[in-house]
Formats: sequence, C-alpha cells, structure tokens
Amino acid sequence: MNRLWTLFRSYPYISNVVGYTTLFASADLIQQSVLVSVKSIPNHSIDLAQTARVALVGFFFHSNFNYHWLRALERMFPGGGAKRISLKVLLDQLIAAPATISAFYIGLSTLEGKEDPFADWKNKFWASYKAVNFSLVPPVARTVFAGGIALGWTIFLCHFRQQKTESHTHT
Repeated sequence: MNRLWTLFRSYPYISNVVGYTTLFASADLIQQSVLVSVKSIPNHSIDLAQTARVALVGFFFHSNFNYHWLRALERMFPGGGAKRISLKVLLDQLIAAPATISAFYIGLSTLEGKEDPFADWKNKFWASYKAVNFSLVPPVARTVFAGGIALGWTIFLCHFRQQKTESHTHT
C-alpha cells in the first residue's frame, strides 16, 4: 500500500487519470455482466465497444475534469472541517455534478453516432443527479476516490441508460 501512495504522490495526475479511467470502464463491464447474467440471454455477450466508449468518455473528460476540479476546490478551500467539506460538496453538486452527468450522456450518445446526442441527457439528467461526500479522503487521492464512487454510480448510469435504450428499441 505504501508503494501505491508513493506512486500517487510522485505522479498524481497520471495515477489519478489512469485509475479513474480504469474504474469507469470497470463500471460498464460490471453493469453489462450483471445485465447478461440477469437476463440469461443465450449468445449474448459483453459489448466491448460499449466499454471502450465509456472508457473514452472517462479518460478524455471525467478523469481530467475531476482531477483539476478537485484540485481547484482544495486550493480555493483548503482543509477539512464541516464547513469546508460542506462547501466543497455543495459546489461539487452545483457545478461538477451537472457537468459530469451531462458529459456522460452526451459523450456516449455522440460516440454512438446517435441522431440526437442530447436525447438521453434530456430524458435522464434529473434522475441521475446525486450527492457525493469527500470528507474522509486525502486530496491526493480524491480523483480516484471519485472514480470509485463513479464505479458504482457509472454502473447505475450504464444500467439506467441501457434499460431505457432497450425499452425504446423493443417498442
């Protein structure tokens, strides 16, 4: 574990971006695995192209945005304590959450070549808007922590998106 912290301290940007992207792609794989096992559809397999699209959105937007956003929050409002953490969470929810949720839906729709890349966003944005708390995580690891939260959150988003997409394609 000590080597991991050394890596984060020595290369915080690279380790956070790679860690976040890995968690983002893993979330999609987990969501698809659960979907495949629950539906028990013969000859249905994991869509690696979908996972690659999720990884691309995670790499090019989410990991970079979160890394710089969380560093900026820490610089503007250093330290912990209930007031500081509450302010960071409030700002995160008012500014970053809408940006990252929007980038997820619009980015994936764009990569899929959808005619209206804003359709998923219009239908799912408000249902996806949730809170995250960073109070127990040191600033150097917050991007990957957000990625860990995003792992569960992205599993939900991928499932929610797939569920809605499938129901529209079967009607």
